[in-house]
Amino acid sequence: MTSSRTARVFATVILAGAPGCVSGPPSHVPPPPALPTAHVGRPAQPTDRVVPAGAMVPAVSPQAPSGPLSLDDLTRLALSSHPRLAEAGFSVEAARGRAIQAGLYPNPTLSVTGDELGDVQGPGGIWTGPYASQEIVTGGKLKLSRSAAERETDQAALGLAGQRYTLLAAVRQAYFDALALQRRVEMLSDVLDLVDKAIEQTKTLVEAKQAARLSLIQLQTEAARLRADRDAVKRELPAAYQRLAAVVGSPALAITGVTGTLDVTLPEYDPAEARRFILESHPEVRAAQAGIERARLLLRRAEAEPIPNVTVGAGYVRQNQNKSDDWALGVSMPVPVWNRNQGNIIAARAQVGEAVQQVGRVQAELAERLATALRDYAAARERSDQYRTKVLPLAKEAYDVSLAAYKGGQFEYLKVIQAQRALAEANIEYVRTLGEAWRAAGILSGLLLEEAWPAGPAQVRPPEPRARPDGRK
Repeated sequence: MTSSRTARVFATVILAGAPGCVSGPPSHVPPPPALPTAHVGRPAQPTDRVVPAGAMVPAVSPQAPSGPLSLDDLTRLALSSHPRLAEAGFSVEAARGRAIQAGLYPNPTLSVTGDELGDVQGPGGIWTGPYASQEIVTGGKLKLSRSAAERETDQAALGLAGQRYTLLAAVRQAYFDALALQRRVEMLSDVLDLVDKAIEQTKTLVEAKQAARLSLIQLQTEAARLRADRDAVKRELPAAYQRLAAVVGSPALAITGVTGTLDVTLPEYDPAEARRFILESHPEVRAAQAGIERARLLLRRAEAEPIPNVTVGAGYVRQNQNKSDDWALGVSMPVPVWNRNQGNIIAARAQVGEAVQQVGRVQAELAERLATALRDYAAARERSDQYRTKVLPLAKEAYDVSLAAYKGGQFEYLKVIQAQRALAEANIEYVRTLGEAWRAAGILSGLLLEEAWPAGPAQVRPPEPRARPDGRK
């Protein structure tokens, strides 16, 4: 697939994925990004959905599934009806319209004039008309104007792509927020049930003078703390569901729960490969690079402005004084003596420099965001790995040892209860660290343009050739 054809397919698919008013793809969108070595999802494919040029794709508001929602359910809802994508889709359509308008030729002018009406020698006067004139645009101004406007369309299409992945990342973060809270409520309730049962058993032991009252008070204190934690998390859940509905783009959506699990393999990210990918292929970088070409085209357009346009005209003249029929011809053009567009040329040159610097600024900002996301993800993943590989096995071993010792008559029952409670609390903390890791991974998934996520590691794919402004590779 050639670079230009790839560009057209990529723009079509991105536009097709957004609700709202969508037209055919611009012809100069840079090629789609190459996938990084790191864990990535399936990119949008040309066969996903094809929109013919000029087609209008209405916003779709599908019926939300009943009951708890999965991440796939929420993603489909967001991509099909979020106002952010609809707005970006209309921005692309508006830019496409401006590109069409920028290249349209000036309309001809038709006129009819009457002079010397009521003259004593001929009351009918002199009539000129119909007289037709046409401005001839020189210097390739229309072509340059349209090319510059097409780069603006490219930037709008890339902005739509960026909005898509930003939205996906936000949905994933909000989903894992809700899922982690939901799981913590369940686990806190389980631990609280264990402690309540231990309290009842300890009361029996205290009455039989086989346990000290201090042990009972400690358990009751622990139960009160756990109940407070559980109730606090329960109060957080409705707000988390409401935030998730708002992130999806349907604030009125009544979410009663989410489905899924936290305990799946976390994705692998290669920091060096992720950095290379994002600095070369992120839509914000590519939009800034398109901005350089647009600024250069506008500079050429400003330099062409002093080349005068020529207006030619011809028409019929009827002189009623001497009853003659004549013809009129005319040619006119402005003479660029005082105004040679000097100021606009200076401004356009400065805008080229500004556009070049904007690429560096965007890359620096993206590198900072990536580094922060990688740092947060690495820390959260390390904590969850430590809990999974060390803390939880040790807590489980402690419980097994205490239970075996109790059965052998070496430990009192309260030691078993304490070990059991410690194991349950370690699981709660493990769930919390997993939630943090998945939220951080959600940010990375948006920066790295992951479509189907989470998924297994992808194969390395070499970067596609990037087209130069002159069309060569």
